[in-house]
Amino acid sequence: MNYIGIDISKYKHDCFIATETVEHQFSFENSQSGFNELLGHFKPLIKQEMIIGLEATGHYGENLKSFLTFHGYTFMEINPFLVKKFSEAHSLRKTKTDKKDAQMISTYMRSVDYKAYHHQSYHISALKSLTRLRFKLISIRTKHYNMMTKVLDVIFPEFKPFMREQGYSDTSLYILKRFSSPDRIAKMTDEHFDKLRRLSKGKFSYPKFTKLRELAKSTIGVTQDHQLFKLKTSISYVEKLNADIEETEKQIISLMDRYPTKIQTIKGIGVISAAIILCEYGDISLFSNPAEMLSYAGLDSTIKQSGTMSSTGKLVKRGSKYLRATLINVCMMVMIYNPIFYAYYHKKKQEGKHHRVALIHLSKKLVRVIHHLETNHEDYDSSKLK
Repeated sequence: MNYIGIDISKYKHDCFIATETVEHQFSFENSQSGFNELLGHFKPLIKQEMIIGLEATGHYGENLKSFLTFHGYTFMEINPFLVKKFSEAHSLRKTKTDKKDAQMISTYMRSVDYKAYHHQSYHISALKSLTRLRFKLISIRTKHYNMMTKVLDVIFPEFKPFMREQGYSDTSLYILKRFSSPDRIAKMTDEHFDKLRRLSKGKFSYPKFTKLRELAKSTIGVTQDHQLFKLKTSISYVEKLNADIEETEKQIISLMDRYPTKIQTIKGIGVISAAIILCEYGDISLFSNPAEMLSYAGLDSTIKQSGTMSSTGKLVKRGSKYLRATLINVCMMVMIYNPIFYAYYHKKKQEGKHHRVALIHLSKKLVRVIHHLETNHEDYDSSKLK
C-alpha cells in the first residue's frame, strides 16, 4: 500500500508519499498547475493501493478535494486534533512544520481503518455553506436587536416588556420605523391599527393597541435625536438581514428537497435543523456507531481514571459548535411531540439534573436514534424506542 499525507494551507499544500520502497516529499501550489503537478506524482501509483489522508482544515482544501474526486481518487479527512495527539505520542520534541505534518498524516494513516471519504456531494457542501451563512446572519441580527433594545431602554423602556417577544416582530419593526418616538406612537390612529392588525395577522388586538398608546403617553423615557438615529439605522439593517435570512432558508429547503434523509421523520425536527445536522455530519455511514457521532459533535464527557479513582467531567466540546448547539436546542421541540423523549427528559430531571444537562442527555439519545435511522434507512417509529 502507498500511504499519502497532505497538509492543507491557503497558498500551498505539502504532500508526503510513503511507498513500500521509498519516501517522497514535495510541495505544490493551490492552483491548477499545482494540482496537475500532484497528479503527475500520483500517476505511477495504482489508485486501489493509495491511502490518502488530509486534515479537515476549513475551506482551504475544498478545491483540492473536488479535484481528487474528479480524477477518481478517494481520501479520508482527519480531525487535526487527532493528528496532533498522534504526533505528541511519537515524539517529545515540539516540532511543527507543514512538511512534518504531511509526513505525520502519512504515518497516521497506517494506524487507522481507512474509510474512503468521497468528497461530499454538491448538495451537502452547499447546505453546509448556507446553514453556516444563516447562523452568521442571525448572529449579526441579534447584535442589532441588542442595540435596538439599548436605545429603547432610554427612549421608551416600557415598549419591549409590553410586546413580550423574542427579537422584534414585523409588527414591532413597523411601529418603531414608522413612528419611532413615544410621542408619535401615542398619536397613532385607528387607521394605523388596521395596518398593524393585518400585519400581525390579527394577533395585535385593539386593546393591546390602546394600551401601547397609553404607555407611550406616560413613558419615563427621554427622546434623543442621536438615539433615534441609532434605532433607525439598526432597523434598516434588521430588515435587510431578515430578507437575506429568508432567502437563505428558501435555498436550504430547496436543496433538502433533493437530498434523501430520515431525520425529518422525527416529529419536532424541522427542515432547517435537519439540514444543519445532515451537513455537519456529512456522510453518516462513515460513523461506525453512535459513540463516534457523539464524539464528533463534542457531546461526549471527559473521563478521568487513575487507580481506583474514576470520574466523568464536562463535555469535551470539540467538533462543530453548529452541530452541537442544534442537537441540544432541537430537543426542546422533539420532547414536546414525542412522549418517550419527554419521559426521558423528566427522568433525568428527577435524578437531579439541571435543565441544560438533561437536554444534553436527551440530545445523546437523539443522536443514537438518528444513527439508526440513517444507517438502516428507516422512518422514525416511537414503538421501537426503549
